[in-house]
Amino acid sequence: MTNWDDLRVFLAVARAESLTAAAPGLKLDPATVSRRIARLEESLRTALFVKSPQGYALTDQGLRLREHAAQAEEALSLALDTGQAAGLSGQIRIGAPDGCANFLLPQVCAAIQAENPGLEVQILALPRVVNLSKREADMAVTVSPPDAGRMTVQKITDYHLHLATRADAGPVAGLDDLRGRALVGYIPDMIFDKELDYLGALGTGGVQMASNSVSVQLQMLRVGGVGIVHDFALPFAPELRRVLTDDVSLTRAFYLVRHAADRRSDRINRFAVALIAGLRAEVARLEALVQVPGQEG
Repeated sequence: MTNWDDLRVFLAVARAESLTAAAPGLKLDPATVSRRIARLEESLRTALFVKSPQGYALTDQGLRLREHAAQAEEALSLALDTGQAAGLSGQIRIGAPDGCANFLLPQVCAAIQAENPGLEVQILALPRVVNLSKREADMAVTVSPPDAGRMTVQKITDYHLHLATRADAGPVAGLDDLRGRALVGYIPDMIFDKELDYLGALGTGGVQMASNSVSVQLQMLRVGGVGIVHDFALPFAPELRRVLTDDVSLTRAFYLVRHAADRRSDRINRFAVALIAGLRAEVARLEALVQVPGQEG
């Protein structure tokens, strides 16, 4: 899996248009920078630069990755700066659907906690809406804004979902090619938010392999079948590839929901700012790894 440090090296070369010019700022020698770029291109299975005596020029794929990586860099910088200024401490519990809890929050919360050693962060992953009124958590990440209760709601970011299947499962040129393949998805009567009901985009019947957990669904796809997956989860499953991206492409959003009574809490407010910035950065970083043209089957 490509990490942020590889993208940092990529951004430095993209901006300097030269290995030699980028190396001092990275505190690496040009040969190491070259190896890091080669490793990134290999992991993404695409060329990011056109090399010539005049320097390194971005390919179309590289230009697209630079845009995503720059957004991630800016958001991550804001998240870490906010955490440093806050000097956060004490315990904060975040409720979240398991897709966000498994693939996004661990990295984001670890970065915030590393800058605030006195802080204890708890992640509550549930296949249902977290009940903030009963104080199950201090705040919650949701896929729909609440329509009842005294809550403060902030949109965090959009995220994207596409059909995915194993890379070795054979060609998929159209929706008809999905016939005979097991469809992976949610258990229908356990879908706790209308935004998680993806089957309408496929125009198909029921699922043959189902779970109330996004993480279990991903494991099901790794052993066979086809289903709709978060783009940000795909870097954790290199066996999978996106398919039919022009036919099936969904956009959803995450929201941060807090108790209205906590609006005056400086500690909660500062943590919320860092969390939102960190989640935006992490979604942008992970999606950038799978949105490079040429990655789809």
